[in-house]
Amino acid sequence: MIKMIGLLTRRPELTHEEFVHHWLHVHGPLARAVPGVRRYVQSHIIGTRTRPDIPETDVQIDGIAELWYDDMAGFERAAASAEMKRLTDDGALIIGEIKSYIIEEKQIIPPPG
Repeated sequence: MIKMIGLLTRRPELTHEEFVHHWLHVHGPLARAVPGVRRYVQSHIIGTRTRPDIPETDVQIDGIAELWYDDMAGFERAAASAEMKRLTDDGALIIGEIKSYIIEEKQIIPPPG
């Protein structure tokens, strides 16, 4: 399983609320059509937490997108699809900056069940 994580910052002319509304109600449903996406999660930033013993990084984001694929070949097929083009074209309407990571999860505490 391959997971992509994107740290998203809204376009400067949008409020956080405008970004979130479009991301959830317009952009999110477009992801359903992308072939090979096994799971898609939007994590909406509602606050921050600081720790007195660790300095905070200067990263300003409005949301975190997570997409799962069976493998890199599945990701590459999805990336080449017309449905992904529609999704990324729509993302350009609301996303000002993005940093994406390809990750491999190491579960420490598995989900219940």
